[in-house]
Amino acid sequence: MESERYLIPALADQRQHKINGGLYYYLQVEFAYNSNHIEGSRLSKEQTRTLFETKTIGGENIPADDVIETANHFRCFDQIIDSYKEALTPEYVKDLHRILKTGTFSSTAEEAVVGDYKKYDNAAGDILTTKVQDVPDAIEALIDGYNNGAMDIDAIIGFHVEFEKIHPFYDGNGRVGRLIMFKECLRSGIVPFIINDEVRNFYSKGLYEWQTSGKRERLTETCLLMQDDMQAVFDHFGIKHEGGSFIPAPV
Repeated sequence: MESERYLIPALADQRQHKINGGLYYYLQVEFAYNSNHIEGSRLSKEQTRTLFETKTIGGENIPADDVIETANHFRCFDQIIDSYKEALTPEYVKDLHRILKTGTFSSTAEEAVVGDYKKYDNAAGDILTTKVQDVPDAIEALIDGYNNGAMDIDAIIGFHVEFEKIHPFYDGNGRVGRLIMFKECLRSGIVPFIINDEVRNFYSKGLYEWQTSGKRERLTETCLLMQDDMQAVFDHFGIKHEGGSFIPAPV
């Protein structure tokens, strides 16, 4: 079918028919494994794949939250596919966090808030993040500025940098931020990308350099490299794209 050469119809069809080994399967496993692994998850890629395929997990001494958050990440990805056309809002961001963290043991901690902003000040490494009382206004201003701007790949990466510097949640900021980047690429017809665990050091250094000195090169180059990888994946699965852009669905 011609529509299967477009990204969203291909993903929707493979999701509906539970096609193993297709693009939807590939993206779910790669995205959940890499994004969670960057944050310290102990699940291997094979365990992530098994969890997605069979809803079961094998192995010893696997933290329960690693399993729950991986399963929840699958749901976040589905949410993005269903709603990629929607404008980004604070409520949308909070909803992704709610899906990601619901049911985790860490969500019972004193500092935890699921689906809403942090209630205690925090830091990201040695970066002092936005204070609790300033988070709602900071996120509102960030989203408003982004939605009224160019919304190209530079803007999407720049949004991610500022979002991570605000660090609005008690936990899950990196994963929610990377989900937003993927969603916004889809919304703008830009080939999306997944930050691979193998480039986590370049990604982390790039974030830090941009946040502290305004140097954009390392993070931008890392994201563009990951976009090149995704274009190769699109080629393999026959998804139409050209020059870093694609049409999500036929019009």
